Amino acid sequence: MAFRAAKFLLLDALERLLRENAQAIANAISADFGNRSQHETQLLELFPSFEAIRHARRHLKSWMRPERRAVSMWFLPGRARVLHQPLGVVGIIVPWNYPLMLAVGPLVAALAAGNRVMVKMSEYTPATSELFALLVSKYFSDDEVVVVQGDAGVAQAFAQLPFGHLLFTGSTKVGYSVMRAAAENLTPVTLELGGKSPAILGPDFPLEKFVERVMVGKTMNAGQTCIAPDYVLVPAGRAREFIAAAQKVMADCYPDILRTPDYSSIISERHFNRLVGLVEDARAQGAEVVPLSSAAEPDAKTRRIPPVALLNVTPDMQAMQEEIFGPILPVVPYRDLDEAIRYVNARPNPLALYYFDQDRGRIDHVLEQTLSGGVTINDTILHIAQDSLPFGGVGESGKGHYHGFEGFEAFSKKKAVFYQSRLNGMALFKPPYGKLFERMVKLLTR
Repeated sequence: MAFRAAKFLLLDALERLLRENAQAIANAISADFGNRSQHETQLLELFPSFEAIRHARRHLKSWMRPERRAVSMWFLPGRARVLHQPLGVVGIIVPWNYPLMLAVGPLVAALAAGNRVMVKMSEYTPATSELFALLVSKYFSDDEVVVVQGDAGVAQAFAQLPFGHLLFTGSTKVGYSVMRAAAENLTPVTLELGGKSPAILGPDFPLEKFVERVMVGKTMNAGQTCIAPDYVLVPAGRAREFIAAAQKVMADCYPDILRTPDYSSIISERHFNRLVGLVEDARAQGAEVVPLSSAAEPDAKTRRIPPVALLNVTPDMQAMQEEIFGPILPVVPYRDLDEAIRYVNARPNPLALYYFDQDRGRIDHVLEQTLSGGVTINDTILHIAQDSLPFGGVGESGKGHYHGFEGFEAFSKKKAVFYQSRLNGMALFKPPYGKLFERMVKLLTR
């Protein structure tokens, strides 16, 4: 009972940490970005963190309860159970784009499973990392949770530690390195990576609604979201209509996009230059670059990039080969739905897929014919907000799942236990083997 109570106490401590320091955390995140919308931090970092804690507390007793499993008739009246036990020390490597939520989410799961936890924060968010380390040391003891700071070299050494389980959130390229490092200790890993997540406009879904939900999902955190729509697939002949609707949405949401506090900056000069380079590469190879807001040019001083669409894209363009992770949106036409599905399937499995349609048959067709980490139908992003759903990629977009019960399972050992009955027939199956044994085996293998 004391062990179970300790889990709830740790979750309570984590909630107090967040609730008592929410504004300081939001300020630190904004400082790291240059500007991160306070409202987005509340909605996209604090709210899901509180929800994850509430969900775990609400369901933890049922998660911890031993699972009864069926027993083969030959072994009755024995009993079978599955027990969940902590793995020991869990390592969590946190990315820079959502430094709070992507630390707290897996931390909740690891604590709920009864583990001790080491958290490696990103060097791209020094203010948030330093504050989180200070707060964790205040609300937790060193043998419960500890925060590690440092550069890529520290992260590499961190990944080489013999954890009970290691969770990494970041790019696919770095994910390969993390998995190789973990393999030296046979450390099981959960990799939350990324990829090019498509948004597909179905044949008769209202275009204006599609555009609104895609652009909101695309411009959250200035597109620096692993499940942001990376490109859109629209019926042939509707690309210009999409552009006009997107420009209207952006005018409504961000009338002064280079000055509004609601639009976030790009995290660093290096990432800013990479995104500018993607646009220039596409333009040089023949793409039409269409501004989607009143401000057309990026501002290097504030690291703000107004959203743009790319038309006439080709597979050779860098923007079509790598995850964009910014406010750049290629628009790809398709002739029929199966062509759109083939386009998605010809590329690595995405972390997310978004399909907009009212026809149940077509929705089921897309779900059955594509493979992705997760799906939201008729909106974007929202599947990650459901704590009852597992979150994770497939193929190059990730390995393993967490959130809710799947997170509890990921950081637990499922121990199989068989309880032998006092009355059992095992005495019939021991040497010396004779006629009775042969008859019994014949019965078992009939």
